Amino acid sequence: MLRHASRLVALVSGLSIVCVHAADQPQWGERYSRNMVSAERGLPDSFDLESGRNVRWIAEIGTETHATAIVAGGRVYIGTNNGRPRDPRHTGDRGVLMCFDERTGKFLWQLVVPKITTSIYWDWTGSGVCSPPTVEGDRVYVVSSRGEVLCLDAAGMANGNDGPFMDEASYSVPAGKPPIPPAANDADILWCYDMIAELNVRQHDAAHCSPLLHGRFLYANTSNGVDDTHRHIASPDAPCLIVLDKETGKLVARDDEHIGPDIFHCTWASPALTTVNGRTLIIYAAPNGVVYAFEPVTEVTDHVQKLKKVWWFDCDPSAPKKQVHRYVANRKESPSTIHAMPVLADGRLYVAGGGDIWWGKREAWLLCLDPAAGNGDITATARIWSYPLLRHTLSTPAVWNGLAFAADMGRTIHCVDAKTGRACWTHEIQGEMWASPLVADGKVYIGTRRGEFTILAAARAKKVLFTVMLDGPISGSPTAANGTLYVPTQRRLYALSRTREP
Repeated sequence: MLRHASRLVALVSGLSIVCVHAADQPQWGERYSRNMVSAERGLPDSFDLESGRNVRWIAEIGTETHATAIVAGGRVYIGTNNGRPRDPRHTGDRGVLMCFDERTGKFLWQLVVPKITTSIYWDWTGSGVCSPPTVEGDRVYVVSSRGEVLCLDAAGMANGNDGPFMDEASYSVPAGKPPIPPAANDADILWCYDMIAELNVRQHDAAHCSPLLHGRFLYANTSNGVDDTHRHIASPDAPCLIVLDKETGKLVARDDEHIGPDIFHCTWASPALTTVNGRTLIIYAAPNGVVYAFEPVTEVTDHVQKLKKVWWFDCDPSAPKKQVHRYVANRKESPSTIHAMPVLADGRLYVAGGGDIWWGKREAWLLCLDPAAGNGDITATARIWSYPLLRHTLSTPAVWNGLAFAADMGRTIHCVDAKTGRACWTHEIQGEMWASPLVADGKVYIGTRRGEFTILAAARAKKVLFTVMLDGPISGSPTAANGTLYVPTQRRLYALSRTREP
């Protein structure tokens, strides 16, 4: 099926790309709002891997890929594993961030991250780098598979080893192994903040975070979670949300909400940002099922600041709140948690969550909230509507043109009236969805863990435009940038665009 892949890469310079609107996608989701939408136009509504129709290029990545592609400055970045090593000097289980040329799909450089060996539950076998980076100018910010927030040079080592971090030779190899001097196709680390060493974070399964940049500051969730038994929080005092100086990697602030003891599984949801009545707020959906609004940090001080809470909303106030780990593996009653990012659209806040997909109750929901409902506890006043999902959810919703699109583990895509919360339609799909739907060019794009990729019309009436089985499971979300749609499977990254021979 993929025999034309290399030929496509060779021909790409001769193709004319049909693109009405063109922009980078430097962060997972829309900037600040985290809405899973894109203003890109002219995207394909079908493609054919056999003939190469609407296929721009295909890049080989690892063997297990759970991250989403990010596109900025002529480069495409994606986290994966080292299942098919590109560099014979680096073999074995590693986390990898790969960088490709946006136009041709040519491999440029990679970050190689040694495995955490403390326990399999800190850095799951073969999981690789699961976090999508955030790019600003020539800086790439990413959370590694070792729970480090890294600032990288977008050019890699091709323009030399810039400081202040200079020990890439030792960084890229397991402890006790001889250093490997970096080559031109290696990452250039500028600074590194180790959340495990500095904050006593007890990472669980894998680190997952999409950094949020606002001014000089970087906001990141920490992936603090349960221990190997899944019934105990080893680091209850570790923060869930931190703020770093993006220029130096210095810790500037942390939350002071003491969420740790109430984490049912792990802290995997990334923050968003909005402005309400002229006031900027950092919106954070926490692993205890509560959404918090914090004031943003405005300055670097000589001490670590505590984030100032403006309001909070309990998404499931009737759920168990104490000794939450008594409910592990209870599929009928458990706390709620939130793995998806909060989404801001048209003055409203949308949150998808419910029982944990591995250990919690099956109940799941999509909530619509008023972020301007007041200060303090707004649980009783902020809810506009609640829509029941079929079963569990990891997916961040997309809100576009008066419609909200959500995906769940019940193999169902939901289209909901964004104003009223009433169902417009549902569509059953082949396979569970870990990815989030992307709405772009009047279409909904979504992939499943069975490898099915589906394109639907983003409209009040259901219309399936295209369905295809790709080469393997899809965990990462689709990305649209500069007239091209990027779809990652476990082993390949597909760049899809409407093309024609000149």
